[in-house]
Amino acid sequence: MPELITRRGWLLAEIRTRAGLWTTLRAESVLRHSPWPTSGRNTARKDLKALASRGELTVWHDQTTGRRAYTPNTGKAAA
Repeated sequence: MPELITRRGWLLAEIRTRAGLWTTLRAESVLRHSPWPTSGRNTARKDLKALASRGELTVWHDQTTGRRAYTPNTGKAAA
């Protein structure tokens, strides 16, 4: 039986696979090539925020521009 994967689970797997900071724009771009290609900017923003609130991502704030980005939380083991 195939394992069901959620959009946020799929995005988290992509984030763990690729290095660097994850912005809303980057997440939106990756989601365009996912099984959920109609996911837009607001969906990407909400998904990143939800993953951070679950402890899967660490929030990075740029104090000069006020922008936010995310990185995988290396202190949490991959499930």
